[in-house]
Amino acid sequence: MELSAIMSPANYPEKSCSYSQTITLTNRRQIVQTRKLKYVRKASPSLKLPPVITDCDNAEVIGARERKGKEWIHFVGVGGCGLSALAMLALKQGYEVSGSDMTWSDAMDALQEAGARVYIGHSELNLRKNNGLVPDSLVVSSAIRGGNVEILHAESGGIPVYKRGAWLGRITKGYYLIAVSGSHGKIHVMSACVELLRSDKMSGFELYDIYQLRLILEGKTTTASMLAFVLNAMGDDLTAVIGARVPQLAERNIICGTGCNFVLEADEYDCCFLGVTPQIAVVTNVDWEHVDMFQDEEAVKTIFRKFIGQIRVGGHLILCGDSPVACSLVNKTGSGSALPVLRNDAFQISTYGISSCNDWHAVSISPNSCGGSDYQLLHKGLHIADISLQMPGVHNVLNSLAVIATISALSTDQKNFLSSIAYLKLHLQNFGGVSRRFERIGTVRGCHIYDDYAHHPTEIQAALQAARQRFPFQKLVVIFQPHTYSRLAALKDDFAIAFTNADRVVITEIYEARETNLWKINGRDLAISIVDPPSEFIPSLIQVLEMLVVHISKDPDHETVILTLGAGRHSDFYD
Repeated sequence: MELSAIMSPANYPEKSCSYSQTITLTNRRQIVQTRKLKYVRKASPSLKLPPVITDCDNAEVIGARERKGKEWIHFVGVGGCGLSALAMLALKQGYEVSGSDMTWSDAMDALQEAGARVYIGHSELNLRKNNGLVPDSLVVSSAIRGGNVEILHAESGGIPVYKRGAWLGRITKGYYLIAVSGSHGKIHVMSACVELLRSDKMSGFELYDIYQLRLILEGKTTTASMLAFVLNAMGDDLTAVIGARVPQLAERNIICGTGCNFVLEADEYDCCFLGVTPQIAVVTNVDWEHVDMFQDEEAVKTIFRKFIGQIRVGGHLILCGDSPVACSLVNKTGSGSALPVLRNDAFQISTYGISSCNDWHAVSISPNSCGGSDYQLLHKGLHIADISLQMPGVHNVLNSLAVIATISALSTDQKNFLSSIAYLKLHLQNFGGVSRRFERIGTVRGCHIYDDYAHHPTEIQAALQAARQRFPFQKLVVIFQPHTYSRLAALKDDFAIAFTNADRVVITEIYEARETNLWKINGRDLAISIVDPPSEFIPSLIQVLEMLVVHISKDPDHETVILTLGAGRHSDFYD
């Protein structure tokens, strides 16, 4: 294993060198102590990699330690990405698992195949077995509202009911937790743009890259997935929970390991991430994304400040320094600028981004022959390595910088970290991305079909920038299904200017998700507000499919890229 030193000390084979150092840690009782750690480390056949600060002594790691009996957990709203991942992890850790949802999903297929009992519809009958037993705990999705019959039945019967955030706090207790958080940026032109315009390190950049170098992070899902993949590939026997499917992971959205490290995609929705206390927290950026949950951007900043405040003493904050809003969370000057004034007495802070003000930054970003991006990695102005990614877009460069900064923070020896950079580079290059993040669906008669989860104006800009990087001369047709009435009502003007890199835009009816239309808004309103490029409103995905069949048949020799965007059920469209 290449990253044997990241494994739990208890899991090292009785082989090779001894190692000792002084570390500061916080145990489950939140008592800070300093002690000498001695353990036997497995010898790597390739190189000596940096040991990582972890502590599993006397930890109550649910699923990673022996339990008395087999606990039954029932998940309410199990069909979604977030809760289905937690249900699958519970199965792999030895729990008895059941779950329910109002509609069937692919995730429920996987859970049923793995041994869970899953039900369509919510009923108190789902909480009873023939032998009279009931669940030991209920875990409830953030999408489930009050008055749910299963929740009411559990509460009346004295069954503990956990919201998703509280359950995350329970299952991550005792692990060395790396929590990756972040929402999506508004259309702020960053200081990084000015930095690049003044520099001579712009090789390979098209003009649209410069103007789109805003805070266009793909965000926590890709960053968490990339981090989990790279650590796992380097030999870390970690546990991970991701809010999307990762094709290169055996279990798609989880890793069930026996080591001490836990990589978690930490979601601010419903304040879920306030249930955890990370050793390392990553904040990609901060913005008013969940308009149905937070009143304004200031409310979002308040909740992120609380999250940062939960970093364990002696821990580490990894922050995108190109985001003024993210920097303002800890910037004591209040200026919101990415300057080296970020200080905190309780934990360390490292920044990453395009600007040279950051600890970790990228220069000479350029498209590569694989359709991805190459760049030079610098740390505090010193060249470290040349990085190559198979995923396009500046946002993925930023994601990889976050991963590099995090793995560096995991290391206790910077020299050994630098000696391992060749392996880190290799695994970053091998990472193929996340399902529904600029995912290639196929090619039909010269039409390249891609799908992306983008449902926020900034995400859309990032997806289109990536598409233009990979297909600079082809016609780009975008099909967008808006997600929730509240988001479209609040951000309609931002959506209207987010499609400028497309040649044609089709807007469908809104995917309502958990909402009713109190705003009296529909997809046609957005289509009308888009001035450039040409746009039209086609209500149903079936009608869109019929339009595409005609389009492809009419001009089979002309190369076209079709990109579907949105957080709805596009799998039905492709089926």
